[in-house]
Amino acid sequence: MSVIEVENLSFRYNGIDVLQDITFSARKGDYIGLVGPNGSGKTTLVKAILGIAGPFRGRVRLFGRELRDFREWSKIGYLPQSLTFFNPYFPSTVREIVSLGLLSRKKFPRVLTRADGEAIDRVLGLLNIAGIGDSPIGELSGGQKQRVLIARAVVNDPELLILDEPTTALDPDARELFFAILKRLNAERGTVMILVTHDIGSIGEHANKLLYVDRRVLFYGGFDEFCRSERMTTFFGSESQHIICHRH
Repeated sequence: MSVIEVENLSFRYNGIDVLQDITFSARKGDYIGLVGPNGSGKTTLVKAILGIAGPFRGRVRLFGRELRDFREWSKIGYLPQSLTFFNPYFPSTVREIVSLGLLSRKKFPRVLTRADGEAIDRVLGLLNIAGIGDSPIGELSGGQKQRVLIARAVVNDPELLILDEPTTALDPDARELFFAILKRLNAERGTVMILVTHDIGSIGEHANKLLYVDRRVLFYGGFDEFCRSERMTTFFGSESQHIICHRH
């Protein structure tokens, strides 16, 4: 069963075609780098998949269910692109923010268990932010806030993880650590990843599939296939094509 199935998805905003006839699917173990130029519709696509942007034409299925009937949102971890919603006076601590990723799986009364506390400690340690667990979220730097949101997205071991430009505010060491965590989730648990990035030159080091979008799908497939594609050679040039591939 496909985790994601998108068929002929089209979306218009203010009379402009933002997405046109997008079709692709993702199965367990897929790690997709979603790339494209600025304004190509990458963020709109992931928002449509999650039911945040709409209405749209076409179909989206998640875990075999039509989007309109899907209810198991705890299976999905999502990190949006913007940090602008943070209020510097927001009183919640880092641990409280991360715990929200666990509460979505619980029925009322939503009470955290000792195992939940251990899971929070573990993910804070993985992202090297254990020392700020009791700090108010509003007092953190942009990079620290990004790590906290990454922790919230992965703490419940989601089956599908969608991340929109997640490494923008991270320093090089934190970026490498982050990609190592994603690799482990993908390899050991088969977590499906969709990572939106503008950095087409390095995504081939991490992902196993490339989805190149510029309002419509220009390429979707593995990196070996990308490197053999005559159309992509024409599009990027052979030298850039091999740099993007990271396989040859």
